[in-house]
Amino acid sequence: MKSLKKQRRIQVIAVAVVALALSTALIGYAMRDGINFFRAPSQIIAEPPGPTETFRIGGLVEEGSIVRGDGAQIRFSVTDGGASVPVVFSGVLPDLFSENEGMVGTGRYVDGVFQATEILAKHDETYMPAEVIDALKAQGVYQEPTDS
Repeated sequence: MKSLKKQRRIQVIAVAVVALALSTALIGYAMRDGINFFRAPSQIIAEPPGPTETFRIGGLVEEGSIVRGDGAQIRFSVTDGGASVPVVFSGVLPDLFSENEGMVGTGRYVDGVFQATEILAKHDETYMPAEVIDALKAQGVYQEPTDS
């Protein structure tokens, strides 16, 4: 009688371990395309990612770099003070997108150009993503916003 209880307990534990491993594998598989790592322009220039890797770039829109092309295509450069990365985006830019302002873009780095699929701009006069602030501080170009 005792060996039957012990065997049943071992079976339940084994099934629980297999279920946990399977659920962990499924969660990892589902998230493989949903995780976008943040990089500053200096990091991209130092270690260029592969053309199939999707990631986020953040920094300031370089002054004088915005060029509107045919249709909805826009070209500009993103800088963190240490390096600049050219960006190409086809679509409608956020209303608050402008030169010398913070932005974050999602896309891929192909042949030396970041091809953005999404562009986010700061949502008010004092907000900037923490990753962008950290990257700008590391380059020594971040200025605290002034209260007016």
